[in-house]
Amino acid sequence: MKYTQLGRTGLKVSRLVLGTMNFGPQTDEADSHTIMDAAQQAGINFFDTANVYGWGANKGRTEEIVGSWFAKGGARRDKTVLATKLYANMAADDGKVWPNHDKLSALNIRRSVDASLKRLGTDYIDLYQFHHVDRDTPWDEIWQAMDVLVQQGKILYVGSSNHAGWHIARANETAARRGTYGLVSEQCLYNLAERRAEMEIIPAAEGYGLGVIPWSPLHGGLLGGALRKEREGGAARSGAGRSADSLANSTIRAQIQSYEDLLDKHGLEPGEVALAWLLTRPGITGPIVGPRTADQLASALQAVELTLPDELLASLDEIFPGPGPSPEAFAW
Repeated sequence: MKYTQLGRTGLKVSRLVLGTMNFGPQTDEADSHTIMDAAQQAGINFFDTANVYGWGANKGRTEEIVGSWFAKGGARRDKTVLATKLYANMAADDGKVWPNHDKLSALNIRRSVDASLKRLGTDYIDLYQFHHVDRDTPWDEIWQAMDVLVQQGKILYVGSSNHAGWHIARANETAARRGTYGLVSEQCLYNLAERRAEMEIIPAAEGYGLGVIPWSPLHGGLLGGALRKEREGGAARSGAGRSADSLANSTIRAQIQSYEDLLDKHGLEPGEVALAWLLTRPGITGPIVGPRTADQLASALQAVELTLPDELLASLDEIFPGPGPSPEAFAW
C-alpha cells in the first residue's frame, strides 16, 4: 500500500479509502469484519463511514458494525484512521425530523458525535465530516462547536463532503479568523465520467490545503465494466441505479463502449483503471472503495500498483473530456 498526507496535515493515510456504506444493508456483520481485516492486512488504514449508513430503520447500523470490529482487539482501532459524518435526519422512519435532530447546529453536533462514539465503541474520531452543507447555520457557530469537540479530545480533524468551492473558502476563512485549523478534507463526487469537481471544488481544496477524497469512483458501476457485465448477464450494478440510467442514454452508452474497447486493447480491467486514474489526479488523497465482498476489495487493491502510460491517459481524456478550469471553461 502507498500512503500520502491528508491535505496539509501531518496525518498519513492510505491511497485507498475503505468505504463502509454497504456494511449492514448489503454485507452482513461477519463478512464486513472479514473485509475490514483484509483491508487492514493489505495496508489500508483509512476507513470512512457515516452516522446515517444502514439507512431507514437501521440508521447507525454500519457504525455499530465498525465498532464491533474494533472491539475484537488486535490493535484494530489503533491502526485505523477513522472518518465518519454527521448531518442527516436520524429518525428511523425518515419522517419529519424533530427540531434540532439534524444538520449542523451546535446542539445537533454535540448529540451526533456522542451517538457516533457510542456506536463505534471508541472515545475519539480522527476525521469528523459534514455530510452536506447547512445553509441555515453560520460557520462561526459550527466552528465553535467543533473547537469544543477538539478540546474535549472527541475529534482530531474536521472535513467536509458535498461542499461547493465557495463553501470551502467561506468555511476556512471563518476558521482562520477564529484561529481554528479549519477543514482538512473534502469528500466529493469525482470520477472519469463526472469531472465537474475540477472546475471549482478541487482548485478550492488545493488552495486551502484540503485533501480530496472522491466518492463513487466507478460512478455507480458505470466505469467497472458495465457493458461487459451486461453482455455476460452477471448480477452487475449496471442493472440498477445511476449506471442503468446512464446506459439508457445512447451517447453515454457509446462513450462507455469506447472506454471498455480501449482498455480491452491494453488488457486492463475498467474498474482498476478508473481508480488508478484518480490516483494520478492532482490534489487527490485517495478514492473511496466500497466493496460488498472480499473479491471486490482485492480487485480495488490492484489499482494502487497500476501505472497508466501517458498515451492511455491522453486517450481517456479524449473519451471523458474534463470541463476545463474555472473561469476559462465558461468565460471564453
